[in-house]
Amino acid sequence: MSKDIYFPISMNWSKEEVIDIVNFFEAVNKAYGKGVDRAVLLTLYNHFKKIVPSKSEEKQHFKEYQEQTGQSPYHVVKKAKEMEDGNILRM
Repeated sequence: MSKDIYFPISMNWSKEEVIDIVNFFEAVNKAYGKGVDRAVLLTLYNHFKKIVPSKSEEKQHFKEYQEQTGQSPYHVVKKAKEMEDGNILRM
């Protein structure tokens, strides 16, 4: 039985922005599963940062996601930044 995940989103975001946020968090989820391409993850993170430029707001969204899933977006992004091009990220 799977648990429903409610992505941390804002009512102020456009439909496209919500899609970008959801895509980023889905990539984080993939990093904990079968893995995700580093370049794809970092591209999605860059889209996330355009929508959520504030570091404190980013931390709040990451915290909400981690509380629901046990998965750390911060650690996924950190690991992706430390890796070399072309690697598949698995947590």
